[in-house]
Amino acid sequence: MQFQQLQYFVAVAETRHFTRAAETVHVAQPSLSQQIKALERELGADLFRRARGNITLTDAGEALLPLARRILADADTARHEVQEVAQLRSGRVRLGATPSLCTGLLPDVLRAFHDRYPGVRLLVEESGSHDLVRELARGALDLALVVLPLPSPSPALTTVELLREDLVVVSSPDAPFPGRGRRAVRIADLEGERLVMFRHGYDLRELTVAACRAEGFEPEFAVEGGEMDAVLGFVRAGLGVAVVPRMVAARSGHGLRVTPLARPGLHRTIALAHRSDVAPPRAARELQQMLLER
Repeated sequence: MQFQQLQYFVAVAETRHFTRAAETVHVAQPSLSQQIKALERELGADLFRRARGNITLTDAGEALLPLARRILADADTARHEVQEVAQLRSGRVRLGATPSLCTGLLPDVLRAFHDRYPGVRLLVEESGSHDLVRELARGALDLALVVLPLPSPSPALTTVELLREDLVVVSSPDAPFPGRGRRAVRIADLEGERLVMFRHGYDLRELTVAACRAEGFEPEFAVEGGEMDAVLGFVRAGLGVAVVPRMVAARSGHGLRVTPLARPGLHRTIALAHRSDVAPPRAARELQQMLLER
């Protein structure tokens, strides 16, 4: 008994027609008929009653049908499981993240993932949440770390909250203390401070500017348009102060003074997003689990 013969048998049983069954399994009708006859010889019983324009199952065919379906389903499951295992040996994960998360959250998690699955290629795209949502929607990414709320909420994306992170003020140790030397800086204390500001499209830019405007003033920029590394470098050089995530400040603390924001402070919510209509590949699901458990 051959696996292919069972496929042909189930196709005929479901279509009750040899020609249509042959079209379903993409084989010539004479070849399908020959394989069905060979299966019947192997089993020692007719599986179909063949009358002009009327194909029905015999008792033997009725007994074989659920078993054949189960065998085919088990074979599909086995194929899927093997492919999933193979993905963890040589697959890839396309991960998007904002630059601040690439600096703060990802290095330790990606190192642990690489140690566990050294054959899986990690492709990381740095961008703002706006761009990452668009890349997810068009299938260019498997997963993305984004800042909530999403710039344009989409039912096509599923998000799982990872963490809520405090923002802090960083400044050069050689510069005067921001906020007139207070242990915690209020947003109102940033009025008159020269800010080093991220480029347009950064969630941190929009959050900081909105917080200043809520306190009744327009922030003053010493320099703007930079990515995360550039902003931190400008602050170290004494060009101004910046509002950055606590994790970034902790990893980049050399040459920086870190001052918390006074309550209620500023926070941002980080989430892991993927498409709702397509399950991420096995390797991506493994990375997703490691991020959730970090």
